[in-house]
Amino acid sequence: MCDTLVALASAAANGVTLFAKNSDRPPQETQVIEWSMPRIEAFTQATHISIEGWAAATIRSVICRPSWCWGAEQGVNEAGVAIGNEAIYTTLDPRSAPTALIGMDLVRLGLERAATARDAVQVMTTLLERYGQGGTGHDVALIGKDRPYWSSFLIADPIDAWILETSGNQWQAEQVADVAAISNRTCIASFDAAHRHPQQPVERLIDPRLNASRAMLAQQPVTRTAIEAHLRSHDSCVEPGWSVCMHVDGIEVTTSSIIAELPVGAPPSALMLLGSPCENEYVRYTF
Repeated sequence: MCDTLVALASAAANGVTLFAKNSDRPPQETQVIEWSMPRIEAFTQATHISIEGWAAATIRSVICRPSWCWGAEQGVNEAGVAIGNEAIYTTLDPRSAPTALIGMDLVRLGLERAATARDAVQVMTTLLERYGQGGTGHDVALIGKDRPYWSSFLIADPIDAWILETSGNQWQAEQVADVAAISNRTCIASFDAAHRHPQQPVERLIDPRLNASRAMLAQQPVTRTAIEAHLRSHDSCVEPGWSVCMHVDGIEVTTSSIIAELPVGAPPSALMLLGSPCENEYVRYTF
């Protein structure tokens, strides 16, 4: 489970695009914050498979990832692109898919290979079509079983943002007008109508968080302080613990968080933390 949001410069205080995400994962999972430094390589070893390398040096990025996998839950690169993903479920069963790229791989690949949000959509969908999507998105040694899922993404840069949703190798992208929030369900109307899993409990576990994010974004201009308070909040749930700052014992908790500031004509920066936002302080990472 996760919650991701963006306020483009036109809707944000000080005219600076704001991107944020809480990453919700199994309570025992360890995440790390690290720099992904520029490199040139013939092949890139992703979490489950190896793919062809990039034609040029990769772009320096600061990422947060589960320690067991190569991909990233969220991050921002030196060009000012920020990306986060969500686990989603559709009418296509992910357990039938062969091992391939996972959503977290696509987050990191987009950050390392794209200098704009639009370019990141192109990079990620091209790789999705070429290599496919499949394989567990959780540490099998930790939870005792494969747990694959499809992914949706929120992708932003200083002037542009996109929602990208997937089901297997199928995908749809939608440009953001001013603000947007996504959570663990299909949010693009036409993609939702075609692909949403009919038995997913969106009304109890997902929509309360999504609606809370949308309500916060409606209070414009959106400030970093308001986003930070939202990421620490516990009032966005019907079922106990299933809030934006998540605390569901033994199942899902918020294990990392990011607030990225993406100014035009200046280096980006990111406030990041490990653990629960309600219990820990953000640390600023700058380029």
